[in-house]
Amino acid sequence: MSSPPTLRTWLGFIAMCVGMFMAILDIQIVASSLPEIQSALTIPADSLSWIQTAYLIAEVVAIALTGWLGRVLGLRGLVVAAIGGFTAASVACAASDSFATLVVARVVQGFFGGALIPAVFAAVFLLFPERLHERATMIAGAFAMIAPTLGPTVGGWITETWSWHGLFLVNLVPGAAAFAFVSLMPGVDQPDLRHARRLDARALLFLVLFLGLLEYVLKEAPTRGWRTPEMLALAAACVLSGVQFVRRCRAAAAPLVDLGVLRVANFAPTCAYSFLLGAGLYGSVYLMPLFLGHVRDLGPLAIGEIMIVTGAAQLVGAPVATYLERRVDPRMLTGVGYGLFAAGLLLGATAAPDSGFADLFWPQVLRGFAVMLCLLPTTRLALGALPVAAVENASGLFNLMRNLGGAVALALVDTIVLARSPDHAAALAGRLLAGDAAAVGLSAAELMGLSQAAIATLVERHAATAAFNDAWLFLGAATAASLALLPWLRPYRISLPKGR
Repeated sequence: MSSPPTLRTWLGFIAMCVGMFMAILDIQIVASSLPEIQSALTIPADSLSWIQTAYLIAEVVAIALTGWLGRVLGLRGLVVAAIGGFTAASVACAASDSFATLVVARVVQGFFGGALIPAVFAAVFLLFPERLHERATMIAGAFAMIAPTLGPTVGGWITETWSWHGLFLVNLVPGAAAFAFVSLMPGVDQPDLRHARRLDARALLFLVLFLGLLEYVLKEAPTRGWRTPEMLALAAACVLSGVQFVRRCRAAAAPLVDLGVLRVANFAPTCAYSFLLGAGLYGSVYLMPLFLGHVRDLGPLAIGEIMIVTGAAQLVGAPVATYLERRVDPRMLTGVGYGLFAAGLLLGATAAPDSGFADLFWPQVLRGFAVMLCLLPTTRLALGALPVAAVENASGLFNLMRNLGGAVALALVDTIVLARSPDHAAALAGRLLAGDAAAVGLSAAELMGLSQAAIATLVERHAATAAFNDAWLFLGAATAASLALLPWLRPYRISLPKGR
């Protein structure tokens, strides 16, 4: 696209970003009010997680299907349908009077919301000339990266000042406005319903089974046990479904998801970077409120007030990253971004049981500032030089990896925290029995003045903090290890190989 974009194009693109922001934000703000929803709808405790799991499963399936949906509906048609469907499903969620109706509405909401994420990043390269790619990517990236960070703040405020219905109704006005602006935006491609008639139903079934089972196993295994017969059977079914999906896509003349793009120079390593960015971003947004709520006993609003630092740092870092991307080799910028991000994650492992705003300030600044330095250059390296026809499919895969990285990270950090807390508690108890009161930050005299219950609480808080620090170390080490992929990145100018 060489002609300058019109005002309607820019307004439509920003409206797309607003829709994507709502879809990503929805996961976090709903998480902050699960107890209120549980009480209102009388949901059993062991079923409560399905409110989130149903959304996440539908979301990852939609992300993977974005390329095919874009070919059928066209970019504008896809985004209009996604925003309209997401907004309508949000109203249905707010109107739900039972657990079953809420879960069904969440599936619909997650599917339409998931389609928005890769569609917006594909729009960067389909709507704008190359000279504007950095600016458009910065805008889309800012909306995508800030949403998870603001979630606890927004969710906490709505929970404490309104009701759980407001978590969904808050999408109504921006959703309607975004729907109108995108509908008026000039189209860049035409719908082609012939692709709908050529749908590979078996590949779709295997895709749904693979991603759905993967998301479910990652969500449930940390608490139910990775080696239980149920989890092992579901994991085996997940692997078999994934293998069958890949086989059908490789053999089909018009595959549901074109995996051939993974052979394009830079695409596979940038997908690995996207996976690790999702792991670090969603892992940190999960760990911090969990620590502040469980160890510090803070409420949703107080947690959000501490975590707002990450969002502010992202806003400051976005224009800096855009400026640097125009002047610095994207491979070097990727190294700087992931290096800073790893440092911020590793600093998270220095928390103490009484850590508050000041102690958590600089780790958040580093992580927030680094996010756009991670996202912008890798997005450009992954999608910037692909033919128009390949962008939507590639964007779906690229963004899917970020979401899968987040899902895997949540499962692993949950497992680390649950497994390491008893170990740390036993070690602390041994030190206290040996007379080492400093193990819980007290003098011998102070320890002697405490009751057994108070000592048990102290040990629990210190053990939990140490387990959280182990999880931060894991995320930081994995992100730091990603720097080993830098030699596999090639200069920006790339092209598709012949064939698929």
